[in-house]
Amino acid sequence: MLGLCIYRTNMVKKTREKFIEVARQLFARKGVENTTMNDIASASDKGRRTIYTYFKSKRDIFNAVISSESDDLLIQLRSIVNSALTPTEKISEYINCRLKTMREIVSRNGSLRAGFFRDVRKVDRARALISRKETVLLAEIIQEGNETGEFHVEKPRETAVIIINAIHGLDVPYIRDSLSTYGIDKSRISRVISHLLLYGIKK
Repeated sequence: MLGLCIYRTNMVKKTREKFIEVARQLFARKGVENTTMNDIASASDKGRRTIYTYFKSKRDIFNAVISSESDDLLIQLRSIVNSALTPTEKISEYINCRLKTMREIVSRNGSLRAGFFRDVRKVDRARALISRKETVLLAEIIQEGNETGEFHVEKPRETAVIIINAIHGLDVPYIRDSLSTYGIDKSRISRVISHLLLYGIKK
């Protein structure tokens, strides 16, 4: 009985993952607006009724695609948190990794790329799925810095929320490299942000 239960659980997981991967490919090729739930079900060799047992709507499966795409980012950020770097070094690595990985995700995902440059609200909804996890990870670094005496931050979680949202605001300029018109290329953005966060502007 236990073996049968595990088998069914694995089948459910595999079916859901297949829907997500097929949807990602269709969104990238056709765009979210031009892809229907029927398209996804048909390309997955499943019936329309089956896909609705896993996802309530196209927005639901779009969010699942973005969440899946973001797993790599969260894994890399967690590795930075768990590394032997100092908290100061972790902040710099965190910011650099966050910007670069998000650019890679957007570049290879047509649906997200279109949303970034056309529908900010759609992007914010999708990004909210991982923002809380990003915030938790950054708050851990800040708290570690407090404990080592490198930082003096009264409210690590609130500070992490502000920093994450500030970085979100740089996603589009970073991906488009639009700040290069000010003489700030991609290689310098993360260094400027890190220096501002760690040392501020007060003499």
